[in-house]
Amino acid sequence: MRAMIFELAAGIGLFLVGMALLTDGLKSFAGHALRRALLHFTGNRLAAFLSGVLVTAAVQSSSATTISVIGLVSAGLLTFPQAVGVVMGASVGTTTTGWLVSILGLKFSVGYFASPLIAIGAFMKLLARGRWKSFGTAIADFGLIFFGIGYLQEAMLDLSGVLNLASLSAPGLLQGLLMILIGLGMTIVMHSSSATVATTVVAMHTNAVNFEQGMLLVIGAAIGTTSTSALAAIGAGTPAKRTALAHIIFNLAAALIGILLLPLFSWGFGSAQPGSSPVGGAVGLAAFHTAFTLAGAAFFLPMIDRFSAGIERLLPEAEPALTAHLDSTVLSVPIVALEATREALVGIALESFAVMREGLRRVRSPFRETQMRLESAIEETQEFLAKIPPPPEDQPVADLFVAQIHAVDHLTRFASRLRPPSSLYAALSHPFLQAGIQRTLEVLELGSDGLQGMAGEGWLRTMEEKTREIAASYTQQRPGVLRETARGTWEPGLALNVLDAMRWLERVSFHAWRICHYLQTQEDMTERAAKPPEAIKEDSSGQTTTNATLMNEREARV
Repeated sequence: MRAMIFELAAGIGLFLVGMALLTDGLKSFAGHALRRALLHFTGNRLAAFLSGVLVTAAVQSSSATTISVIGLVSAGLLTFPQAVGVVMGASVGTTTTGWLVSILGLKFSVGYFASPLIAIGAFMKLLARGRWKSFGTAIADFGLIFFGIGYLQEAMLDLSGVLNLASLSAPGLLQGLLMILIGLGMTIVMHSSSATVATTVVAMHTNAVNFEQGMLLVIGAAIGTTSTSALAAIGAGTPAKRTALAHIIFNLAAALIGILLLPLFSWGFGSAQPGSSPVGGAVGLAAFHTAFTLAGAAFFLPMIDRFSAGIERLLPEAEPALTAHLDSTVLSVPIVALEATREALVGIALESFAVMREGLRRVRSPFRETQMRLESAIEETQEFLAKIPPPPEDQPVADLFVAQIHAVDHLTRFASRLRPPSSLYAALSHPFLQAGIQRTLEVLELGSDGLQGMAGEGWLRTMEEKTREIAASYTQQRPGVLRETARGTWEPGLALNVLDAMRWLERVSFHAWRICHYLQTQEDMTERAAKPPEAIKEDSSGQTTTNATLMNEREARV
């Protein structure tokens, strides 16, 4: 008995570890492809649904898809109705596990698949480079899943001699409810509906449960898988809570449809009972899982907008904050987490630029409370960025990570200039500085328009040129001011304040430009990582080396 329990635990453990590592390996191998698929193929409800099916079937994890969707909604890249469509698709996509186990895991010898897959995957992991190392890991983990299925088969054969649920009478109401609760409990404990379905399929194969009991266990697994979303939503933002609620309601409705379909499938697959054709019964169980989930999707898809609107009314959005996009549930998917941090940094930059423009137009220092709020948001974003796990084998993602660190650095320096000394603001009213102020305002306005997608092509280059003009003006006019001061034309105190103000304007425009440079769209930054443009070459500090005046951060800062 003890050996049987250990063997059963080993089978479930190997299957769970294999599924988890397979998901991680496929996500690492796919890189930006999963994100692009979710973003580019969610234009309407059907496209969103199909993208959820395909992505989940590819990575064999509805949780990975759901977490990615939560991050994309939090970052404002997907609307909530689109996210609901993807979540429905993810529920259908996760049913592919049952087909995988019933067709491959039971029909063929486990060793026929497992050993070669693990060997090939191990060699690829050791010898391949880049993303192919991750693909090798995925192949090896696929073999590990089959080993888990093998252990489950052996354990279930022994278990059927000790505890044979299939020998019980036809399930009544209480027995049916008990089977659903068992499936639900197994899924909550193992945090995987795929493991529950796989265990159920193998149990049917070994005659430990009959077809009706297997269907009830699968219905329980469909309900239990919502626990992952519910747990992820605890303490998370409104988008995560809405997505979790949509997932729970959809799966509960699909499970109810499954209960209604029980008699039909019991009759249709009556000839495929374990006693006559185990594999046929297992395929029937996989078909049942897919059928009731698809039926739920067919019911909800036509009214997805009304369904989404109802959830939004139940969970209204709180007062928007600069860091509202920073949802801890997306940290496990670096590219999605970086989307969220970029959205937060763009919001902080836009408000910082607006505050600076207001201060320059009215020649007064912005409110201290505003600056403190912006600095707090920058610090919170920096802390969130530090929690994102580094992606060492995904160079484009690593480059995006570094770019956002530079953006945070420049935002911090920009925010420190929102409250300059009063003497500097007094100097800004001098007619000598009006041209510089106007150029700086143009830089800030162009940056705001560019970050919001309202500027034309080449806006960043124009920003750079205007910043260079401000720096060149400072370089050219500084000696003249000093000469005029020596001749007595300028009062020394005023001259020093004017020079400080000129330098301050140059730094404001410079940091605004660099902030915008690093907060370009993720696609543009990915292209830069793959093929850096000749016009801008970055040194180790992330600053251009083509203009010594602009890049010399060792100079005194105002």
